Amino acid sequence: MNFDIKKSFLFIDSSLYRSFAKRTAYVIPCLVAPSLNLPAFSKEVAKKKLNLSGSSTIAPLASELAKAFEKKFPESRVDVQSGGSARGLSDARSGLSDIGMVSRDLTEKEADLQGTAIAYDGIAMIVHRDNPIVDLNDKQVVAIYTGKTTNWKELGGSDQEITVVNKAEGRSTLELFRQFFVLKNSDIKAKMIVGENEQAIKFVGGNKWAIGYVSVGTAEYASKVSKTIRAIRLNGIDANLQNVKNRTYPLRRTLNFVTLKPTSEAAQKFLAFVKDPAAIRIIEDQFFVPL
Repeated sequence: MNFDIKKSFLFIDSSLYRSFAKRTAYVIPCLVAPSLNLPAFSKEVAKKKLNLSGSSTIAPLASELAKAFEKKFPESRVDVQSGGSARGLSDARSGLSDIGMVSRDLTEKEADLQGTAIAYDGIAMIVHRDNPIVDLNDKQVVAIYTGKTTNWKELGGSDQEITVVNKAEGRSTLELFRQFFVLKNSDIKAKMIVGENEQAIKFVGGNKWAIGYVSVGTAEYASKVSKTIRAIRLNGIDANLQNVKNRTYPLRRTLNFVTLKPTSEAAQKFLAFVKDPAAIRIIEDQFFVPL
């Protein structure tokens, strides 16, 4: 069989081609005829994809922002994955993600990254809704988390053992908690370790004598929707978004999107969208404080 690959093209069904090639020693360059309705590149593949990963506090907010962004820019596709602020930093550095989600300010050691503040948040101490304790001060929280105070009656509550819930390594919520209360990892005596905010909410909401800490926005939302937990006052100040906004609540933080320098065009477009009035409304709807 003589075949001039420079002058000839064969239009055949791909299944016929595989059958023919299997029986012969020839490999035939072929063009697929549109009329055969064979698989083609999907529109989804052709879309400009943007990857975000990191903080579980920011992830739900980022998902809602992504939906609005895709609606405004139909040619774009945004994928959001949680995993903690440490993952957000690592993925942004390695290029696995276009944007990392980090629920704290960047440090001097992270100067290779560009941080874009998107909202303010705080960290709330949470207990089961039926726990009578309504207020704790700094010293009491430290005593609980270092194992010096082990029973709620020592704090004016019920005669029940305290179940301490802590965050897993790599979570910026844990980092800020440790910094604020001046604690080392080795100081904390926890009976339960959780990752996502939702895990802490679920555990404390299902264990009457547990105590944990989560994003103020998450706590405020959960207390209104699931009603299984409630945030308690810290040093006499209510843990709510209003007090985060007016800066009277002490345990607060900045939520950031981080990118490599220079920031890619696709990431810049998304970061610019975050300042859009529609995005600001989403930030408020997700129980965070806009800048």
